[in-house]
Amino acid sequence: MNDLPDVIEELVARVDRLEQRVLALEHPALEVASFSEQASGAATPAPARHPIPVVHSGWEIPVLGKAMLGIAGAYLLRAIGESGVLPMPAIAAIAIVYATVWLIWAARVPAGAQIHSAIYACASALILAPMLWELTVRFKVLPTPATAGILAAFAVVSDLLWWRRKLAPVVWVANVTAACAAIALMIATRDMAPFVAAILAVAMACEYAEVKDRHLGVRFLLAASADAAIWSLIFVDAGPESARADYKETGAAALIVLASVLFATYATSITIKTMFLRRSISVFEALQTMTAFLLASASVSYFAPPAGLVILGSVFLLLSAASYAAVFAVFRTAAQRRNYHIFGAWGVALFLAGSWLCLPAPVLAPWLGAAAILATLSGVRMGCVALQFHGLACLTGAAVASGLLDYCWRALALAVPPGPTWIVIVVAASAALCYALEQHDPDAPWNLQMLHVVAASLATCAAAALLVSGLLRLTALGVTLGSHHVAFIRTLIACLAALLLAFSGAHWRRMELTRIGYAALVLVAAKLVLEDLRHGHLAFSAASIFLYAVTLLSVPRLVRLGQRL
Repeated sequence: MNDLPDVIEELVARVDRLEQRVLALEHPALEVASFSEQASGAATPAPARHPIPVVHSGWEIPVLGKAMLGIAGAYLLRAIGESGVLPMPAIAAIAIVYATVWLIWAARVPAGAQIHSAIYACASALILAPMLWELTVRFKVLPTPATAGILAAFAVVSDLLWWRRKLAPVVWVANVTAACAAIALMIATRDMAPFVAAILAVAMACEYAEVKDRHLGVRFLLAASADAAIWSLIFVDAGPESARADYKETGAAALIVLASVLFATYATSITIKTMFLRRSISVFEALQTMTAFLLASASVSYFAPPAGLVILGSVFLLLSAASYAAVFAVFRTAAQRRNYHIFGAWGVALFLAGSWLCLPAPVLAPWLGAAAILATLSGVRMGCVALQFHGLACLTGAAVASGLLDYCWRALALAVPPGPTWIVIVVAASAALCYALEQHDPDAPWNLQMLHVVAASLATCAAAALLVSGLLRLTALGVTLGSHHVAFIRTLIACLAALLLAFSGAHWRRMELTRIGYAALVLVAAKLVLEDLRHGHLAFSAASIFLYAVTLLSVPRLVRLGQRL
């Protein structure tokens, strides 16, 4: 009997908790704590128990009902328009205001009611998008520029509403609706430029919010939509006239401007974020900027007059100079290295592309060779490995532009090559000088060692090709050259190169030369089978095999000798 008061008190507490749970099920928005105080009348709150889960028992259904009423109102407006009671322009204005009201209502829901906001925003989109489609495609009341402007304004208004309340469903629904409706109407109306401009305007608004550190979350979708729209515009206008007969002609100037605006939008955004706000560029921003740049370049290449390519090349060189200025003035001392490497890669790529477009062929190769020497020397002096790689990129471009690579292939593998031009000799000398300027450390990281291997391989191949060409010309003064003569001379030069590389690499502690020497031995072995033995001249085949055998015996000894000296 002494425990009876405790048992009664526990039963009362359980009944109190059951009442709280029933109230939570019937009125989820009501504070359970306040009910507890009113029911018990006690000033001291009950001891803390396990939290009561809030169960949604169909409370979204009234919200869905309100949204359906809104859609019914849109159908009523459509019926009024078809009956002729009001003119269609008035119906269009009312429908636009009606959809905007629902969008504003979606942004004014209580805090935390994300589902309410999403439902009202979807209602607004379902009111606006079909209404614009019919007014533009079926009734032809709205011209395409007006429809595009309305879609852009709809998305921008959602961004402004989000700016105050930060309700993500409003932004997502409005921006997705604007982008998808613009692409659909662009295809349906065959008038592409206004809707491309609308998508660009929405993307610009999103990038502005991103710069202001207001992440809308839809920039990936908007960027993809803008890229697809610009690409479609270029594809249609660049096609044959028979394939674009139904499409309204955009005009070369308008198309170039639209593509340039796309690039300018993302270039300006990343410039402000990286240089002024000192943020690290993201992978998406780097890829999107390159995509926009390629689309803008393609528009100029297809639709600009011939002089436009020279102007485009000049713009590339200016952008390259700006990239390098940002690299060395801002990013080199920053803790984040991603900006440094990405802008540096853009700088050298723009320099190569601009040089290729602006300069004539006789000037291009020496220009790139000089740039390679300057970049390599600056990289060594400043201790900047990236600049040395840029020098290698310029040297490779010079080798391609001068025909050095083709000349080496002909001299070392194909028929008797013609004499080298002065441009080939200049670029070959540039390759040798770039390699000589590089600092060599046996303990250097693997990327720097690969840089040395590529530069040394290019210089070695150029020197070997020039030696083969010169020796063949000297031999031709005394005998009539046959295929077996050419094969033997190539074997002789390759074996001599392997010996010199093995010794000099060991002596000067330039291990890349030794590695190239051993690689030359493998190539000579393949050459004996594919070239020397195929021609069937036994004496020259025997001489080639003898040279190779002597080289195999001598290379390891020369390596040891070079290490001792």
